[in-house]
Formats: sequence, C-alpha cells, structure tokens
Amino acid sequence: MQSIKNSYIKLKEQLEEKDALDIKELEDLCLKNDHTSLKLEIDFKISRNKVENVKLNNINEFMCYDNDKLIGYIGICNFGGDILEINGMVHPMYRRKGIFKKLFSLVKDEWSRRESKKMLLLSDNNSDSGLEFIKYTGAAYEHSEYEMYLNKNFDISFKDRNVFLRKATNEDSREIALQNSIYFNMEFKEDDITMVDEEDNDNSFTYIAEVNNKIIGKVRLEITNKMGAIYGLGVLPEHRSKGYGREILINAIEQLKDRNVDVIMLQVLTKNKNALNLYKSCGFEETSTMNYYEILK
Repeated sequence: MQSIKNSYIKLKEQLEEKDALDIKELEDLCLKNDHTSLKLEIDFKISRNKVENVKLNNINEFMCYDNDKLIGYIGICNFGGDILEINGMVHPMYRRKGIFKKLFSLVKDEWSRRESKKMLLLSDNNSDSGLEFIKYTGAAYEHSEYEMYLNKNFDISFKDRNVFLRKATNEDSREIALQNSIYFNMEFKEDDITMVDEEDNDNSFTYIAEVNNKIIGKVRLEITNKMGAIYGLGVLPEHRSKGYGREILINAIEQLKDRNVDVIMLQVLTKNKNALNLYKSCGFEETSTMNYYEILK
C-alpha cells in the first residue's frame, strides 16, 4: 500500500485532453491489476465536448490526486433522460483509504442538486471490491450489460432477406430517440432528441431497419482502430418474434465486414441471460458482464 502525501480533489464539468490521459492511464493500470472491465465512457465524453455550443452546467468529473498522480476517479455519464450512470476506480496501491467513499459522497451531493430521480451504479460482475461497495450503498440490482465478441470462424450466412438497413438522417432523429426510450425503458422527452448529424460521422453511424418501407427497428455501428461495435439494436414491440432481430444483427455484421474491421463486438442490456441466445446463435461469445444497480431519491 502507498501512503498519501499531498491529496486533493478536482471537480470539473467536463474533461480536457490532459484529464482524459490521466484517467486512461489509471484505467489501464486497474484493468491490468484487477482483470475486470470498466465503463467510463471517456471517448464519448471527449467527443461530445467537441460538439459546438455544448454546455453541461453540472459537475460530472470527480478526481482525486496525490501530488500530480491521479489515484481515484468517478464519472457521471448521462445519455439523455433523467438517469445518471456512475462508474469509477481507485489506484490499486491506494485502496482501503476511503478515497472512493469520499468521491461518491461528492457525487451524491451533486445528484441532490439535480432533477434526476434515478442513479445507476456500475460494476463488473467479477469485481469483488465493486460489488462490495455497491452493497454498502444499498443499491438494488437493475439489469446487466453483456459484452460479446464475434467468433471469426462462425458462418452467419442466411437466405431470407426481409429487412433493409438504410442510413439514418436528421429526419429520423425523433424516431431514434423514441426507440431508445422503448429499448432502455426511459421516459421519452422531446428535449432528449439529438440530431443524427451531431452524432454520426465516417466511423459512427445509425441505421434504420425497414420491412416493406415500414420502420421496424434500428441499430448503431461504430468503428475504432479496426474494431467494429454494435450498439442499440432493437425491434419495435409490434414487430417482434418474426426473426427481424436476427436479420438486423446479421446485416449489421455484414456492414462492418464490408468496412474491413478485424474484430466485431456488441453490447446488450438484459435482465434475462436467456435473451443472449440470439447473439450466441449468430456466433457471438460472452466476454464480460457489467451489472447495473439502482438508487432512487
């Protein structure tokens, strides 16, 4: 264990490049030491900060330093709606010193000043320290997010072609926000609509899924360093149990392969592990599980 010589806490509305480098350095150290996963969304935050006229007006970054070394971090992330997601870490050599509890108390103070009624605490299913802290907070299990990777040797060819994927445009922005509210069980608000042009670029794009020119679902694809990722795949309730989810998934895989990615991963949220069967049947293998725990005001 390392003794703390000169600690101080830095609170910020949003991250700058230097902050992100410090956090990623600490993240790499924790991942190597713990062999678990974190969901800090640093790249998302930095990308969002670069969008013109973004004003957050809330404290979202909670950093504890010992001299110039980052030894603890908690971040608040909000993807729209009233739900806050909380994830963080402490340097392996500075644990059992109350750092995380101190940062979390500041997070709760910030939460008390916001209108948000719900906060989700995230922990890898294999993180004993993370699960122990969540038990201390009294948070209740809400759902799990499974990260899965495609087996390159799996044959995903299929004959039926009922679903057509088209690139989303700004005209689809409301539809995407509405579908997200359904898939993630959030209240739909017009204020949460984000224009497609503000989120999409050459390496990040949303597709609308249609059957006979009728919208039945959507999926979002991202490419980072030759890795393709599939997010937010969903089928509207009235169009489920028709095999459309499988078609959207396979079409998404083909889109990514056409862009010459080396690896394909996806994240899926569910309370029921049996729901993973669709992805497993298409060649995906589970690699990590992130648990979400709920605290209400």
